[in-house]
Amino acid sequence: MTGESRTLEDFRTEVRQWCRTNIPVDWRRAQTGVSDREFVEFQQSWFQRLRADGFAVPHWPKEYGGGMSSAEQVVLYQELAAHDAPRLVLAFVSIHHAAATLLAAGTDEQRRRHLPAILDGEIWCQGFSEPGAGSDLAALATTARRGPDGYVVNGQKLWASGAQYAEWCLLLARTDPDAPARQGISYFLLDMRSPGVEVRPIRQATGESHFCEIFLDDVVIATDRLVGRENTGWQVAQRTLGAERGMTMLELAERLGNGGFGRLVESCPLDDPVVLDRLAALEIELTGLRALCADFVAGAAPGPADASIVKLYYSELLQRMTDFGTEMAGLAAHTELRKPLSSGWESGAWMLDFLGSWEWTIPGGTSEIQRTIIGERGLGLPREPRGK
Repeated sequence: MTGESRTLEDFRTEVRQWCRTNIPVDWRRAQTGVSDREFVEFQQSWFQRLRADGFAVPHWPKEYGGGMSSAEQVVLYQELAAHDAPRLVLAFVSIHHAAATLLAAGTDEQRRRHLPAILDGEIWCQGFSEPGAGSDLAALATTARRGPDGYVVNGQKLWASGAQYAEWCLLLARTDPDAPARQGISYFLLDMRSPGVEVRPIRQATGESHFCEIFLDDVVIATDRLVGRENTGWQVAQRTLGAERGMTMLELAERLGNGGFGRLVESCPLDDPVVLDRLAALEIELTGLRALCADFVAGAAPGPADASIVKLYYSELLQRMTDFGTEMAGLAAHTELRKPLSSGWESGAWMLDFLGSWEWTIPGGTSEIQRTIIGERGLGLPREPRGK
């Protein structure tokens, strides 16, 4: 059946059948307590299984392997969530952040080099945050100075998700120290195998090492790996951050409202009216989140703060829901020290999910940053004072 003659219901039937046939049976048990190597192998295998039938990058342009309409993407993510499919954790930055950046601001050569490689499994991380500049990217101190062989980069990045696995990094560095803060930053594609790059995983409260530090010591980046023009990195970075706050939220909302809420209900005493009241309140919030996402995706021209509203709502609802899950699980939540990798933050290992939920109020701009965007761009409130 062609894309032109296929209805949405036809497509939903097709995806449902695909899920029943292709989602690995008992993957949650198989991904619990595994090594890094086993996690990476599973993720790469799952990505290629999705890719083989056109489900890995539905949001990309058709000429690069995507081409699904927004309505079809909604159906795909709904069905993947409903059938409890593994998440593409390892490829998240590659297929969303890196792709959005290259498509919006990369050169033809950069797109030809990297987009097919991402489909083949090339792994990316993001080097934005620094020890002295978390959500305030304008305060970053990593420098890139023009030399005879390219840019020479020195500095340190922090909270780089999955950097220990990454082959490439989306890197922001200051190229003009005398320019106003947002006007002296450039955007680079960094080969993580370059001399002078050192990655140090950070052990988190959950026991995982999802985040990493990246140390850069006289790292040379060729000039053809600059994205956009020199000193326009701030504008390019907004494309990257928009990808994190936008369409990716649809899948996360579906997983939270589908399997996540189902596991929460299973762990609750349903003969307790107080518990039922809390569950009802959460279900109302989840219904609101999914409706918000559906409106956002369906909108022909999203408002300037719509993506921030969705990201803020999701991240703080995730905290409230996993907090309640931890409360309901009681002591068992504190003794469950493993969760299935390749899952989300609603795995049912509630204490680990709750600890992990806090990271979602930080990346792509903290909740405070999102509220500022909503206030200024969405509501038209006066701008807060900016640093020079």
